[in-house]
Amino acid sequence: MVRTVDHTERKNKVLATTVSAYIISGEPVSSQELAERFGLSSATMRLILSELEDEGYLFHPHTSAGKIPSDKGYRYYVDFLMSQSQLPYEQKNSILDQYKNSHTTLEDILESTSEIIANLTHYTAIVSFSEWEDRIFYKGLSNIFQHQEFHDLEKLAVLVRMLEEKKQILQILNRRFSEPLKVYIGGEIACPFLGDVCSLVVSTYHKSNAKEGRIAVLGPRRMSYQQTVSTLEFVSATLNSILKDF
Repeated sequence: MVRTVDHTERKNKVLATTVSAYIISGEPVSSQELAERFGLSSATMRLILSELEDEGYLFHPHTSAGKIPSDKGYRYYVDFLMSQSQLPYEQKNSILDQYKNSHTTLEDILESTSEIIANLTHYTAIVSFSEWEDRIFYKGLSNIFQHQEFHDLEKLAVLVRMLEEKKQILQILNRRFSEPLKVYIGGEIACPFLGDVCSLVVSTYHKSNAKEGRIAVLGPRRMSYQQTVSTLEFVSATLNSILKDF
């Protein structure tokens, strides 16, 4: 029996694997590495990668390098290829335990939220509340320094200034979106200084009087989107529950 090949499905799997591998290593992914993973010839894999590059999902940073995802590649991965998952039971319990530590004010709860998210994701966590026009909580700024994308001191200075001055980051966080959670990838952030290195994942939470706020994770474009989304989904739901009668 002749085995038929679903070229679109195979191409999607190659793209998903390329994105995942690049997220983990930060190094361009070679056609040889992918060919070995999929049990395909190098020529066949080069053809698949060439098609993905022609379609704008991948690119190579210089002639001899492997492939890395473009913003379009990350976008397709997040929207269609990334597997949905929940946080492990142990992490959920850890989050709940941290919220139990006798927080009596909204400020305490929101500051703890930023710390919990930063510790879980290893990126920078930001929390805002709609009634506080010029105030945010952010934790984990040092986390972002560990990623190679932020070794550019000029970009680091811009990021720190945005968080300290608050206005611009609040404008981004407070954009309207209909989904429970919004992922901005690279240029979608619409910040010329950070769009080539950052992604931002934003979720909404609600207080009992219908006031709302935003919780967000700022990290490199090659952030672990699956982990970040799972974390924000659970923390948002937990925060809603805590603030229900607050």
